[in-house]
Amino acid sequence: MILRGSDQRLGATWDGDGVNFALFSEHAEAVELCLFDSQGNETARLRLPDRTGDVWHGFVPGCKPGQRYGYRVYGRYDPVSGFRFNPSKLLVDPYARALGGALRWRPEVFGFDSSRPADLSLKNTADSAPFVPKSVVVGTSPKPRPGVRVPWAETTIYETHVRGFTMRHAAVPDADRGTFRGMRNREVLSYLKSLGITTVELMPIHAFIDEHFLHERGLTNYWGYNSIGFFAPSSRYLGSGPIDECREMIDAIHDAGLELILDVVYNHTAEGNHLGPTLSFRGIDNSSYYRLMPGNASEYINDTGTGNTINADHPQVRRLILDSLCYWVEDMGVDGFRFDLAAVLGRTATGYHREHPFFLEIEKEPSLAGIKLIAEPWDVGPGGYQLGQFPPRWAEWNDRYRDGVRRLWRGDDGKLGEFANVYSASADRFDTSGRGPWASINFVASHDGFALADLVSYEHRHNEANGEENRDGHQHNYSHNYGVEGPTDDVSLQSLRRRQRLNMLATVLLSQGTPMLLAGDELGNSQAGNNNAYCQDNEIGWLDWSGLDADPAFLRQIRKLIRLRANLPLLRQRVHLHGRRRSAAGFHDIDWLGPDGKQLSPEQWQHIRAMTVLLCDTRSGSGADDVHAVAVLFNTVDDSVTMRLPRVGPSGRWFSVFSTVDGEQELLPEGGEFVLSGRSLACLIFAERLSRELQTLEATHHARPPPV
Repeated sequence: MILRGSDQRLGATWDGDGVNFALFSEHAEAVELCLFDSQGNETARLRLPDRTGDVWHGFVPGCKPGQRYGYRVYGRYDPVSGFRFNPSKLLVDPYARALGGALRWRPEVFGFDSSRPADLSLKNTADSAPFVPKSVVVGTSPKPRPGVRVPWAETTIYETHVRGFTMRHAAVPDADRGTFRGMRNREVLSYLKSLGITTVELMPIHAFIDEHFLHERGLTNYWGYNSIGFFAPSSRYLGSGPIDECREMIDAIHDAGLELILDVVYNHTAEGNHLGPTLSFRGIDNSSYYRLMPGNASEYINDTGTGNTINADHPQVRRLILDSLCYWVEDMGVDGFRFDLAAVLGRTATGYHREHPFFLEIEKEPSLAGIKLIAEPWDVGPGGYQLGQFPPRWAEWNDRYRDGVRRLWRGDDGKLGEFANVYSASADRFDTSGRGPWASINFVASHDGFALADLVSYEHRHNEANGEENRDGHQHNYSHNYGVEGPTDDVSLQSLRRRQRLNMLATVLLSQGTPMLLAGDELGNSQAGNNNAYCQDNEIGWLDWSGLDADPAFLRQIRKLIRLRANLPLLRQRVHLHGRRRSAAGFHDIDWLGPDGKQLSPEQWQHIRAMTVLLCDTRSGSGADDVHAVAVLFNTVDDSVTMRLPRVGPSGRWFSVFSTVDGEQELLPEGGEFVLSGRSLACLIFAERLSRELQTLEATHHARPPPV
């Protein structure tokens, strides 16, 4: 039996007496609800009895959590006009809180005759139900524990992957590896906390599928940027519970005092291009959910490079995304989101617009007030590069920063001006929109591209394992192998590579803006030169924890840097530095000095390789215990350079608090000269004396992290 039900809440909603089912479809002619047992056998087929506006709905008395279901949607099958209705295809509910079963790549999952792909008009009437995931009714759960909201100026992000981070972790039991349970392991969270980061950013955990071409190669989609549901956690990361384990992981991360950001993929779906399967959105209302090609609606606009593009111009698509965001905040407890290819969400038929209704609706949504919003500010469509063009609340991944730091330490000529700009949090991109330095997410390595160890070991990508003849992945990595491609037994070369890794991470952590580290870079993790390991669910993609024992000093140095940043507000200022404000001693809020301690000349900006970034406290009435200035010294050439630092206050002295070379001088003479080793970085402070917090950094530096 099925009753009329309600259109007020989309998806499957259990109220204790039964389940209300509601599905949006603007162009459908009828909708059937199909119920299945745990073995996948269809037990009932019920036509939704009512339609309110474009929402089809019905209430099934006695239906309970755990019930598996799917939809069959009736309407026109006319691909050229944009309609792909085909009731022989069982469809995933876009609002499903959980999915059961996996996709099996069979001809039945395609809406057309896949043996004759040139003619999409040949409708495939074979039933797909035995071969596709089923939606699962979920009951009510306790509200998550309060989240952790870290101010932007205090944030340090750590990007990682549930499976890759835990698969080779010795403290994680075999049964928990690669799962949410593994990610909430006490030793795992203890390690993250001891590192000093404030915020964990997890790569996609929404339900996703493996692309057909990967299936044919015997590979899988490891990264997860191929969503089929925006509410359901991926079953690959679940053990015994449908969603409880995901919420328990989030709670455990919060209990450890860490903030959690999810990487979300709302720009496309796993249904692919016009030759892809009919799994959900395509069969529910193709022309509403996707951007279709003008003049030939059988094909999709491909601003994502994945075959299709979500149509954020449609109000229901925006509602779907907003409902998903609110669910993950209110019901699951996350603290923010990083939006993959976020420019798609601001696109209209005429291009990208920062005043797009999607951005305006996010701003008005009370449930999303105060959470972090991070854009990957580009897509692959026309005019898709939009760094600096997102609304005031948004931070953005800054690829200009990534490339500027890589090229500086590689020794490229004429790049100091570009580096100075990104070191200062790209004020030219963000200050004009009223955003502070926090809006620039600074990184030198991320999941997409070379890991840091490979950045100093390979000059060319080595993606042969991906099965695309090494054609995939970035071509321009600004990497350097220092004479040998790949691993080497040369001790001096190993030492140079290590120092360059430390130089780049130190630069990230001592720059203005919000630092982001890639998991494993603090351990020397390598992906064997693969700069696009999206399909490597194996030891190429998994974190290698052996670096903890191989070089524990490197990890201690990263931990010291993170704590140094936390104790020096001059390194994480709330306003952009333009060199306009002056300190009492006449220095600017930021100055760029040559080895002689004087301002760089126009000629030096073009060729100098050793310089000092001087950050001065320009406030009046600083206390005697305050740090009056911070100096970050860079030397990108092989030879040592003597650096002179000016006296920036009426009293006080320079203290060396960090160097990427062991044994650098710790106390400077009154003259303020510092011998900076070749290819190294140092951080010094000018103060009356070292505060207790800064004095204890050295003890923290030598502390052993939790065992792994």
